[in-house]
Amino acid sequence: MTWSLPGLFLISFSAATLLPGGSEAALLLLVAQDTYSTKLLLLVASTGNILGSLVNYAMGRYALRFQSRLWFPVSPNHLAKAQLWFARWGQWSVLGAWLPIIGDPITVAAGVMRMNWLRFTVLVTLSKTLRYAALLGLFNAVA
Repeated sequence: MTWSLPGLFLISFSAATLLPGGSEAALLLLVAQDTYSTKLLLLVASTGNILGSLVNYAMGRYALRFQSRLWFPVSPNHLAKAQLWFARWGQWSVLGAWLPIIGDPITVAAGVMRMNWLRFTVLVTLSKTLRYAALLGLFNAVA
């Protein structure tokens, strides 16, 4: 049991990056064991997942350094248009960061589009924490 909380943190962190994987099973296993409080598990899983999303955001910001390279996948014109669209509408898409498959790329795109990091952090925190809270609530309702 010594590595349970650090393990949950690491699994939650990696699940939020572009690496494949999920953290829900680990979270539900630990809540079922009834060793830790639900609030502590929510805090650990959410923190790991939020920090993983911040890594994705940073990678997106860093990717812009290569926009002048021939291999960069987006033309300067399309990038400028996408940045204008994202500034107006796309920031709210970060609330979908919890979604399987598309959630992680959304967090990278937020970095590429130079979304305000504080707004990004707030929206990702809401998204990730509410997802885990809903999962834990559902588990407790059924168990």
